[in-house]
Amino acid sequence: MPIKETLQAIVAQEASDIFIVAGRPLTFKVHGHLCSMDNDSEILRPGDCYELISQIYEIAGRAEVLKDLEKIGDDDFSFTIPKVARFRVNAFKQRGSLSAVIRVISFDNLHPEKLKIPKEIIDFPLTHKKGLVLITGPAGSGKSTTLACMIDKINQEREAHIITLEDPIEYLHSHKKSIVSQREIISDTESYLTALRASLRESPDVILLGEMRDPETISVAMTAAETGHLVLSTLHTIGAANTIERVIDAFPPNQQHQIYIQLSMVLQMVVSQQLVETVDGKRRVPAFEIMKLNPAIRNNIREKNLQSIENFISTGEKEGMILMNRSLAQLVTRGVITKEAAYSCTTNPDSLARELMYAKEDAK
Repeated sequence: MPIKETLQAIVAQEASDIFIVAGRPLTFKVHGHLCSMDNDSEILRPGDCYELISQIYEIAGRAEVLKDLEKIGDDDFSFTIPKVARFRVNAFKQRGSLSAVIRVISFDNLHPEKLKIPKEIIDFPLTHKKGLVLITGPAGSGKSTTLACMIDKINQEREAHIITLEDPIEYLHSHKKSIVSQREIISDTESYLTALRASLRESPDVILLGEMRDPETISVAMTAAETGHLVLSTLHTIGAANTIERVIDAFPPNQQHQIYIQLSMVLQMVVSQQLVETVDGKRRVPAFEIMKLNPAIRNNIREKNLQSIENFISTGEKEGMILMNRSLAQLVTRGVITKEAAYSCTTNPDSLARELMYAKEDAK
């Protein structure tokens, strides 16, 4: 079957990722489980992998770049099959043969209610038009989808210039109320840092920064947030306090005091999310930690007192805040996920045990 039809068939099964690797059949992940097209699927050999990846490069209009992949060993890009999906590809060499992992980005994925993304997150950029918002979580936890939903909400409700800087571009946004400029690292600009600096001269209202990778990029992002822009970005962290520590630790010790102060002023919200398997094992649902910056939390960041942040989140429910363990406990109490699944996602089992007890009492 040609790769285009194969991808279409896999997308129809609600796959999130597709794996082309020698030594096993063409494999894809559905709700966290690895699957193949059928039990008789043939094991891929290096030549088969090369042929499939060559077809993907043809579809993406990158046939001439395939030779570079064979020399360099890594390549990132995205492409679209109309009426099917958009795909983000990481092609690489392993054991001397070509392989690829393909993330499926559904055209029909920007529905926050269907995706169970809280309204507090989606509506936040409508009421906070400057500062830094961080969406965090492990790889594959839906960070890009949450950001895309936030951008889509701004696009629908505000007259703004939105600039997205991505590597590669995942969700494509058409112009609605806003103007949306989407720039892909390497193909449109040489680096995040170069693009971010340039964006400040492009009359932006909102900047989506795909990833804060180094101190220079983080510093420019915080400066942009300080000077009246709304900056949305991601980090691979779990928990609000861990996210703040990760940002601070990116800088040398002699700069960290100033970064604590700057972050306490520009940070507006930290969202940490994970996808958890449901009781029936047929899908995954998100669990969220939401921290909104109030005067008490800002003061604790400024005073480097990060261990107290969890207490302020716990008592901030009326402000739309919630701890990850409380979110997990609520899902358990509602019968959506199992206790075992919740414990597999927590970083503090003792705290989760308390939240499960409180949630059970509240449900009575």
